[in-house]
This record gives sequence, structure tokens and C-alpha cells, in this order.
Amino acid sequence: MNTPFVYGKLPQEIDFTDREREIVRLKNNFNSLINTVIISPRRWGKTSLVKMAALSAIRENRKLKIVHLDIFNIRSEYEFYLLLVNEVLKATSSGWDELVKNTRLFLKQLIPQVSFSPDKQSQVSFSIGWDELQKHPDDILNLAENIAIKKDLNIIICIDEFQNIASFEHPDAFQRKLRAHWQTHQKTAYCLYGSKQHMLMDVFSNYSMPFYKFGDIMFLEKIPAEDWVLFIQKRFTDTKKEIPIGEAEQIAVLADNHSYYVQQLAQQVWFRTAKRATPEIVESAFEDIISQLSLLFVNMTDSLSKRQLSLLNAILNNENQLTSKATLAKYNLGTSANVIQLKKRLIELDIIDEMKGQIQFLDPMYKHWLATRYFTVR
Repeated sequence: MNTPFVYGKLPQEIDFTDREREIVRLKNNFNSLINTVIISPRRWGKTSLVKMAALSAIRENRKLKIVHLDIFNIRSEYEFYLLLVNEVLKATSSGWDELVKNTRLFLKQLIPQVSFSPDKQSQVSFSIGWDELQKHPDDILNLAENIAIKKDLNIIICIDEFQNIASFEHPDAFQRKLRAHWQTHQKTAYCLYGSKQHMLMDVFSNYSMPFYKFGDIMFLEKIPAEDWVLFIQKRFTDTKKEIPIGEAEQIAVLADNHSYYVQQLAQQVWFRTAKRATPEIVESAFEDIISQLSLLFVNMTDSLSKRQLSLLNAILNNENQLTSKATLAKYNLGTSANVIQLKKRLIELDIIDEMKGQIQFLDPMYKHWLATRYFTVR
């Protein structure tokens, strides 16, 4: 029997829970061609949300085309252009013949070449040199808009890991180039998101950055425990197993309502349950996950400085005034300026974040490991 809980890959519709309001809002933005920025910590379900909203939107609107780009492994402006071209052409072409025709029609100035791999996947490349392409990117950056106008379509381009453009050569100039083209589009809109919350906040909330106020900014919240409880119980029932409300809530609490870890813990509990889950099964599954992650957490912790670890310890102990003299002395943190820099670096490392004035650990399992298996034995 297939497990009813999914993590680490995109879920099917039956595996997706909650986010009804976010799906409606995002779908409305798609249909209205409103640019959207989605910001939340990693593994909170941004990509799944976009996929679900896209599926729902295209079912209702035959003229809507959704293009999905993941630029996690894209390291240059040229690679970005190639990916953008290929994904736009694939999403707006019904087959090989139309793809070749569209390539020649809309990119003729770039001397494109279309090749086909043994698995019948088409790929567009360019004969034109990078220096020349860099000077004249208009055909590529306006490709979706030109196709949308020609074919009377609406196109949404969804770009995952958008913060990676900060690693390109001359990133500010590239962002200005993108903004200059994309803000003129009338039949194409953009949905931008990624896994580095602090970097995305800088890109979209800093008034000095090119993408400041680019579109509707959606800040995702955690899915509430009560919604997780209903979802977990239903998935158990659907597979002829049972989990009481207390144990389902125990899963959500232990995983701190973190989408990835709730699904993982629920899956491990389901595997261990023959007929009815118990608190002991939940606790055992939770401790096994912590043990499995221990080597990763050890390596992560070994890379941190003593004062970074001291600050994490202070946060774990719920110290409210991190820069007070008492806290600085108790945890040997040096000066208040040191604390500011330490906190900034830990945010950059995606270990903590500051949300609504509260410092939180982004990984609840790492937080538990530090509290129960690191600081307690030192």
C-alpha cells in the first residue's frame, strides 16, 4: 500500500492540505495577470501551493498558460535565458512542429537551433555569441509576451528559487533589465518565490532594489494544528487505519506545524501503525527522525563559531533581552554589536529568522536536537 503522506516531492491534489485562501488569492492573481511574490521559510509548501493554484486556474481558463522555471542550478544570465526560452516554448507549443515554428518566428534574430534528444525532448540553443546576446536580450525577455499577443493567450511565468539571481555576475544590472521589460507586459505576469526568505525580503522589500513593489506580496503562515489534525486523521482513515485526535495533534505539535516535517512524521507513524496509532508510536517515530538527522545536524553545528552557538543557546532558553548586560555576560556574547552581527549571520545561514519581532528556529527538528542532544551534554 502506498503511503498517504508525501514529503520531499510535489504532492498530488489528494496529498495537499489547507491553503484554500492562498490558492484562491493566487488563482485570482493568475487570472487577473497580477505579478505575485511569495515569501516564507523553506519547506513550507510554496512550490506545492503554486502548482495547485496553477492546476486549478488552467482548468477554468483555456487561454491561460503556466510556465514553471526552477533556477536552483542556474548560475549565469546566459543559462537563465536558455531555460526561460525552452520552458516558454514548451508550455506554449502543442508539439515539435509548432515549437520549431515558434522558435523561428519569435527568435529569428538570435539564430536559434532546435535539437531533439533520444527521449524526444526538444531543446533550443543559440548560435549567436554571448556578448551579442547580452546586448540584445529583448527577444528573449519579451518572448512570452510576444507569443501571448500573437496567440491571444495569457501567460504566467512562475520562477522558483528566484533569489539565485543574486549570485549572477552584475546582479543589480540584471534585475534592472528584467524589471524594465517585465513591467511593460500586459498579457504576461510573473510569480516569483524561493527558499531563502531573508534574500527575497531584500529583493522585494528594499526600496533601493529594482524589484521593489513589483507585485502582490504573499507571506505564507504555517498551517494551523487543527487543520493538520483533520488531514492526518482523514489520511489514516482512507487507508483503513486509525489515529486518535490526541495523537494527530501530537504529530503537529512535535513538528511545530512545519509542512515538511508534519508529513514526514505522519508518514513514519503510519508505517509503524498496524491498526491504531498510540502516543508511544508517535514518540518513537519522532525520535527516530531526530536520530536520522543527527549526522547532518552535527556537521551543521561544527561549522558554527562558539559565539554563534552561544547565541542559539540563549534563544533556546527564551532570553528576551539578548543585548542586555546580564545575557551578554551569561553566554559570553561580547558586546551588543556582536549579537547583532551574530544574529545577522545565523539568519543568512537559514538557521533562524525574525518574524513579527520574534526570533524563531527555521528547522524545528534542529531546535529539538540542540535542546536535547547538544547543549544538555556539554
